[in-house]
Amino acid sequence: MRPDPATPRPALAGGPAIARIALAAGLVLLGLWTLHGFLPALAWAVILAIAAWPGFARAGRRWPAQRRLLLPIIFTGAIALLFLLPLGLLAVQAGREAGGLLHWLQEAQQSGLPPPAWLTKLPLGGAALRHWWQQNLADPEAVAGLLARLRQSELLGMGRELGASLLHRAILFGFTILTLFFLFRDGETLAAQARRASARLLGPAGERVARQMMASVHGTVDGLVLVGLGEGLLLGIAYALAGVPHPTLLGAVTGLAAIIPFAAPVVFGGAALVLFAQGAATAGLAVFLFGMVVVFVADHAVRPALIGGATRLPFLLVLLGILGGVESWGLLGLFLGPALMAALALLWQEWTAPRPEAPRPG
Repeated sequence: MRPDPATPRPALAGGPAIARIALAAGLVLLGLWTLHGFLPALAWAVILAIAAWPGFARAGRRWPAQRRLLLPIIFTGAIALLFLLPLGLLAVQAGREAGGLLHWLQEAQQSGLPPPAWLTKLPLGGAALRHWWQQNLADPEAVAGLLARLRQSELLGMGRELGASLLHRAILFGFTILTLFFLFRDGETLAAQARRASARLLGPAGERVARQMMASVHGTVDGLVLVGLGEGLLLGIAYALAGVPHPTLLGAVTGLAAIIPFAAPVVFGGAALVLFAQGAATAGLAVFLFGMVVVFVADHAVRPALIGGATRLPFLLVLLGILGGVESWGLLGLFLGPALMAALALLWQEWTAPRPEAPRPG
């Protein structure tokens, strides 16, 4: 017997639930698309808040009356200065060097640039490099022609692009600092909401995953940022003792480069080359060897202990998370990569853990 076509069919039980999930997913995607330009700033604010939260929580327990306004302002301002002061020093140093560079260019146009004495001492290609230098830089007319190729319109275009990029990054930095203030002020409420959401999405393992990711951020900050700054401090002292020009500035650059694995040798290797060019071969070799020792100890002993101890991850997964994160998200990936690896490793352990066997019926 066929059913009457006019008889209404019962709605599927899962229809409303599927519709709600689809609507929620669509709203989330629309929100992410609306905020996609500010997502890096939001991510940086979350990372900075997680990194500074233990100190903020201790200060909040000591001065509970100031937890809602004064302490968030103090911690937010301190973190902002942590970034702005080095940038200010770099800007001041760049301004001082600009005058010397202009004077050097004027002398080059008037009398040319004689080849340095160390150029011919290079074991490979010294004669060829000296010949190129004589043809392009020693002759004042050749120098003037080389500078004339940089047309004024191109320089203006580069200046506009640089100015627009700096303005955009300044706006994102300001938004990061503003978000950081609200994260400090409402952090406990947001953390409780995040724990409930992760528990509903992932079940009992949700809160453990969230805690593991936060521990990964703490360990990565200690293992990358603090260790990198320590490397910069040690190598800055070595630069000063060896006579490298601008040792403080170069030490700061080394510390920033040391945050990224395998990047510091580029900086102290360049400093060693500068010493070689000045005729101080022994000092240059000493700087290079000392830098290699510092990097070896930091990358193979200190960082694995800090990051792996916090995340309980093998060093290979930590390294893959850092390098893969940098390739995918830039500097933000330094912290997102290990956090994602830690979450995936914990989920894998949860899913592959042996289950108690159900008792067999007798």
